[in-house]
Amino acid sequence: VQLQASGGGLVQPGGSLRLSCAASTDMFSAIPMGWYRQAPGKERELVATMSGTGRTLYADSVKGRFTISRDNAKNTVYLQMNSLKPEDTAVYYCKANLRARDYWGIGTQVTVSS
Repeated sequence: VQLQASGGGLVQPGGSLRLSCAASTDMFSAIPMGWYRQAPGKERELVATMSGTGRTLYADSVKGRFTISRDNAKNTVYLQMNSLKPEDTAVYYCKANLRARDYWGIGTQVTVSS
């Protein structure tokens, strides 16, 4: 599975960004997808996941601000990020899980700064 993430950039605190991740698999609609992030000097952490049935899971730090969604017709998962804070600055990665194997995309940088 190849994953192509996009949508990162520089945004001011309080602003919004939407990340996209397109997956190259015809099993997309059935597989769990997720977003993770890694800030400088920190370990990679879960941001949000969505199962093939639409069940979602969010990190406490992003609940109420971030929304994960998917468009199975486009093989794409999204992360809508609102009310961004400087502590959201990180490289964001998407992940797919297929047949008990994790696939990672190349990260996209999100920088929240005034």
